[in-house]
Amino acid sequence: MSTLLIVESPAKAKKIQKFLKDKDIVVLSSYGHITNLDTDKLDDMICNNFTPLYKNLRDKSKIIKELKNVGKGKDIILAADDDREGDGIAWHCGNLLKVNYKVKNRITFNEITKSALEKSLDNKHVINMDSVNSQRCRQLLDLIIGYKLSPLLWRHIETKEKGLSAGRVQS
Repeated sequence: MSTLLIVESPAKAKKIQKFLKDKDIVVLSSYGHITNLDTDKLDDMICNNFTPLYKNLRDKSKIIKELKNVGKGKDIILAADDDREGDGIAWHCGNLLKVNYKVKNRITFNEITKSALEKSLDNKHVINMDSVNSQRCRQLLDLIIGYKLSPLLWRHIETKEKGLSAGRVQS
C-alpha cells in the first residue's frame, strides 16, 4: 500500500519528496493549520467544560480536498514539526483523514536530510496527545482571554491605536 506523508511546509514537502523518490510515498504540505477554533461557538465551548470546537479554515479548502483525495486508501504518516503546534497540526490532519492514533503514524526529525528522514521513518511513534492537548489548551485560552478581555480594554483604556487586544502574552 502506498503512503501519504504530511508536513507543514510546501518547501519541506518538495525537498522531502526528492529524498523519497524511490519509495511509494507521496509528500504533501498542510500549509500549517487546516482548522481553527470556531469563534462563533466560544460560549458553547466554555459552557461545555471548555471543550474546543473546530472548523476547517475556508482558505484551506483546496488543500483539505487534496489531502483527502490523495490520502484515500493510503497509509498516513504525520510529519509536522516537532513541537506543540506541530503536534496540533498533525492531530488535525489525522482527524481529517480519520487516522488511528493508536498506530505508530507520527514521525519527527530535526533536520531535513535523507539520513534523518530515513531514521525517522524507521522509528515511527504514536502522536504525543499530551502535547496535542497542550496546544489545544493554549489555543483555547488565547481565544477566551482575547475575546472576553479585549472588549473590556476597548471600554476602559483610551488610545489612538486600533485593534487593542488582550491575549495570554499581553495580559
